[in-house]
Amino acid sequence: MKHLYLSLTFLIATSAFAQIPSGYYDSATGTGFTLKTQLKTIIDDINDNNGQPFQDDSVTYGDLWDVYETSDVRADGSVWEMYSSCNFTFVTDQDMGSGGTTECDKFNREHSFPRSWFGDNQGLNIFADAFHVIPSDKKVNGIRGNLAYGEVANANYTSLNGSKKGTSSLNGPTGEVFEPADEFKGDIARGFFYVATCYENLIANWEANDSDGDSMLDGSSDKVFEQWALDMLYSWHIDDPVSQKEIDRNNAIFGHQDNRNPFIDNPQYVFDIWQTVLSVGEFDTVDAIKMFPNPVNGDQVTILSNQDMVAEVYNILGKKVKVQNISSNQRKLNISGLSSGIYIVKLNSSKGSVTKKLVKQ
Repeated sequence: MKHLYLSLTFLIATSAFAQIPSGYYDSATGTGFTLKTQLKTIIDDINDNNGQPFQDDSVTYGDLWDVYETSDVRADGSVWEMYSSCNFTFVTDQDMGSGGTTECDKFNREHSFPRSWFGDNQGLNIFADAFHVIPSDKKVNGIRGNLAYGEVANANYTSLNGSKKGTSSLNGPTGEVFEPADEFKGDIARGFFYVATCYENLIANWEANDSDGDSMLDGSSDKVFEQWALDMLYSWHIDDPVSQKEIDRNNAIFGHQDNRNPFIDNPQYVFDIWQTVLSVGEFDTVDAIKMFPNPVNGDQVTILSNQDMVAEVYNILGKKVKVQNISSNQRKLNISGLSSGIYIVKLNSSKGSVTKKLVKQ
């Protein structure tokens, strides 16, 4: 237990709660695609805006420049964009139609879910939806173009923060793909899950608008994504958990367009919605076992694996405080008897063992 105790000194982390209005998600009681529709209803007010999301009809594309000054600002006051490593100044460095032929010259507004994918319809609220329209380096934005997100095997362009364009290492994408830096992959994934939910009543009709969009979209309103894309986005969501940056951004955008990204507020929703259609092949090895939400503000965490295992939970002093069998069908670890704090969970299966940090709030 000595080594376990010493390792904990490197695992202490802090977390913050999003400013979720009381009762905001009370009606999100279902599972699967029923839950997705319930979340759409929560973040949408179809009676207020002619069938489109948001309670505020005044949201405009031009508003985004001002929104970014609160939603995408670094501690030093510079623009927090995700495609490069630049120190842009608000207003001064925003794209006014010229410049941007090199990185860190200008920043602009990137439709992470590209305009061509939804028919470039400027009358739709998705055109100015800050949850997926993000500030980005103009040069790298142009390099990405309308490409599907993916994972790059051979890059022909790499930005200053490690974002890449090139051939795909995954089977499924059409042509080249764009891979964001690891630290922002979860941000991008949760933005796509938001789009799949908020525009559930429209997105099934967008598959054929663009060949790159077609390679990610499956033409449905429920699953929404092709299998390779869903599995990849889910892996990004798990491997790059919600950050304080996203929490702050979620709160700032809520003040602008009166809705929230539920997958930032409650990352568990992703699994609860898409669990029956996720491929589990990537979880065949013990190192690939996923545990979430983490930190957890509740009595259960999900252990995502297709293996039966035994979970051993140790407190910060190295004392074993719980043992529970976890089956591949019952993927929940009950932590109702544990007080708030930091724990180590050792997961043992026939293929080996892996340890993970768990923070109970």
